Amino acid sequence: MSAGPGESAPQQPSLFHDTRDLTPFRKALIRTPVRGVAGGLGELVSGVLAGRTRGTLTVEGGVPRLGKVAGRMAGKAAKAVHPAVFGSTDPDRLINLAREFPGWAGLCYLMAGLLVYSHGGHLRASELLQRGLSVRNEDAANGFAAEYLAGVLTRVEVAERIEVPVLFSEEAVFLALSHSLRETGQTEAALAALAGLPPSLPMALARCSLAAVLGRDAEVAADTEGLLNGDDLSAALLLVRARSLRKLGDYGAARGALQEVLRRRKTDFTLRSDALTDRALLLLDNSRKSLSPREWQRRKPAELEAVRAIRKDAEMHELWDRDYGRAADGDGG
Repeated sequence: MSAGPGESAPQQPSLFHDTRDLTPFRKALIRTPVRGVAGGLGELVSGVLAGRTRGTLTVEGGVPRLGKVAGRMAGKAAKAVHPAVFGSTDPDRLINLAREFPGWAGLCYLMAGLLVYSHGGHLRASELLQRGLSVRNEDAANGFAAEYLAGVLTRVEVAERIEVPVLFSEEAVFLALSHSLRETGQTEAALAALAGLPPSLPMALARCSLAAVLGRDAEVAADTEGLLNGDDLSAALLLVRARSLRKLGDYGAARGALQEVLRRRKTDFTLRSDALTDRALLLLDNSRKSLSPREWQRRKPAELEAVRAIRKDAEMHELWDRDYGRAADGDGG
């Protein structure tokens, strides 16, 4: 029901706001089959060395020990949520705690959603994350999040083969939600989930990739205008730009975007290889367009009109010469 003229619209529940000055993003990872195996092995070794059970949430700097929460001794809820977040691989444990402690339900659903997302369960992750975002937390839960969850690291896929480790924040939650919705075929909802996030390269890459899938290539071209290749994320975004420009038929601008990808020597080899492939496809498309029978047929009527005009002019000159030119020559004789 919509609010009346004198009523204010109900406010959306607010998620924990990250007050840190540092960006929550870590270095992007370009996933390949070899790197995927190496990364999984590396995570296993680092988890064993850190004393972390495989399948639990990754924590930068190690699992924090439970102490005071917001200046007070940890209560019953905090003592139950802490091991469920850091020591368990079962999201149902957090879901049960959400029912047991309603004031902590939003936080429990969010952490359960991120845990399921890290296991690759996109459908359930999207449901849990959306549920967590719809519930307001009590102050004790927000204090717990600020004190203990700042180091939780989630590897989010922001575009095909591009993963970005993100510390617990609004960006981590909404980017994970967007990817989960994309994987379940809800592309429009995935794009809408990114609305309101602060500007960043990971968010721009996720948004433009979704817009390109939806056929909004003009928006992608406008949003990436003037982009330079400063790192691998910007290089990946330039590839999205080049492909949208190619669909729009702007081959010159598409070629310029691909050249910008190749300009920086430290650009990831996979992205450089994609740029070279796209450049070859661009040349092929351009050649096909110039040699296409349809294109020739489209231009043929105009060319025929020009030929007809020239031929008509030549015939008129021939008639004039035949009727008047010879008479003029006879008069001169």
